[in-house]
Amino acid sequence: MPYIHIRITREGVTREQKAKLIAGATNLVVDVLGKDPMTTHVVIDEVDPDNWGVAGLAVPEFRKRGR
Repeated sequence: MPYIHIRITREGVTREQKAKLIAGATNLVVDVLGKDPMTTHVVIDEVDPDNWGVAGLAVPEFRKRGR
């Protein structure tokens, strides 16, 4: 029973985009690993950009610096 956990920053991702992520991730494990899509679970967590760090900076500050 594959469990796929996707974390993204909470920045206006639509239901349609999430549905595509879920379908795409499921199809990937079906195609690559031969897993049953009926037992494949996908969870999407949306994290506030202030709570996500890159290179020692919160995402908003990281982006301000043009990185």
